Amino acid sequence: MSKIIGRSLPNIPWEEKPEGYRMPLWRYSGNPIIGRDGNRVSNSVFNSAVVPFEDGFAGVFRCDSRSISMDIFVGRSKDGIHWEIEDTPVQFTGTDGEILKREYRYDPRVCFLEDRYYVTWCNGYHGPTIGVAYTFDFKKFVQLENAFLPCNRNGVLFPRKIHGLYTMLSRPSDNGHTPFGDIFVSQSPDMEFWGRHRHVMSPIKEDCSAWQGTKVGPGPIPIETDEGWLMIYHGVITTCNGFVYRMGAALLDLEQPWKVLYRSKDYILAPYENYECVGDVPNVVFPCAALTDADTGRIAVYYGCADTVTGIAFTTADELIGYLKEHHI
Repeated sequence: MSKIIGRSLPNIPWEEKPEGYRMPLWRYSGNPIIGRDGNRVSNSVFNSAVVPFEDGFAGVFRCDSRSISMDIFVGRSKDGIHWEIEDTPVQFTGTDGEILKREYRYDPRVCFLEDRYYVTWCNGYHGPTIGVAYTFDFKKFVQLENAFLPCNRNGVLFPRKIHGLYTMLSRPSDNGHTPFGDIFVSQSPDMEFWGRHRHVMSPIKEDCSAWQGTKVGPGPIPIETDEGWLMIYHGVITTCNGFVYRMGAALLDLEQPWKVLYRSKDYILAPYENYECVGDVPNVVFPCAALTDADTGRIAVYYGCADTVTGIAFTTADELIGYLKEHHI
C-alpha cells in the first residue's frame, strides 16, 4: 500500500466513497462548502488554501469583491467544512514598502515548513508574480520578496527542504488569461533568491490526453509518500466554448522532483456538477489545497468551482496512486 509520510490528522474531513463510484476522487455530498457570499464583501470565494491549525483548521481564501477586486482573507474552521472568513483582507508587514504595494492578490497556497506557515499567491507587481509571506498565528503576516519576475502564477512550496534547499513549483505565464503553461521547479537557499530552475512537465497536445492540451499548473502542496511526491494539478483544454479546467495527478521523484515517475493520462475530476459548470467562469475545477492523514492515507482536496464557490473531494493515497499507475502516460 502507498503510504503518506507526514503527521496524523484524525479530524480530517471525510466521507466514504459512494458505492459503485468508479473515479479515484469523489465529491463531498454537501458541496459547495463555501458559497459566493462567504464574507460580507465577497462576490465569490474559490481557489483557496487550508491547513491544520491548533485544534481545528485555518486558511487563506481568495474572495473577489463585488467590485471584482481580488484579495486574500483569513478563515478559520473547527471541522474543515464550516468556515468563518474575515471581512477585511490580510494586512502584510515587511521591511520594503515597494514590495508591500498592492495591485491584486489571488489563488493562495499555504505550506507549513519548519516552524511557520508560508503563504504564496499570485501577486500583482507590474504583472503577475509569486508573492511570499509567513505567519505563525494567522494574525500577523510578514511579506518577503517576490519569488520571481513577472509573469508567473501558481507558486507551490514543497513542505520540506530538498538537499538543503527550499523548493517551489510554478507556472510561468504572460500578463493575460494565459493560453499556455508548463510546470517548472525552482530552488532557493534562503526563500529570497530563486534559481536552479528545472522543467517538470508540459501540456500534451496529442488526443491521447487532450484534456491537458493547453496548459498545466500545480495545485496543492505536494504530498510526500513512500513512492514519491504526489502532485495534484490542473489541466486545461481550449474548446469551442473556451477553457475547461480538470484535475490530474502525477508522482514526482523524491530527490529530483523535476523527474516525473507517473502522470495522469485520464483526468481524476472534471466539472460535472452544476456548481462546477455554472458560475463567473464556467467549467472549472481548480485544486489549491489538500489535507492528509498519514495514519489512514486519507486525502481531502479543496478546489474552486467555476471561479465562484469552494468544494471538497476525497481520496486516499493508495487509491489515487493506484489509479495513476493504471491510467498513466
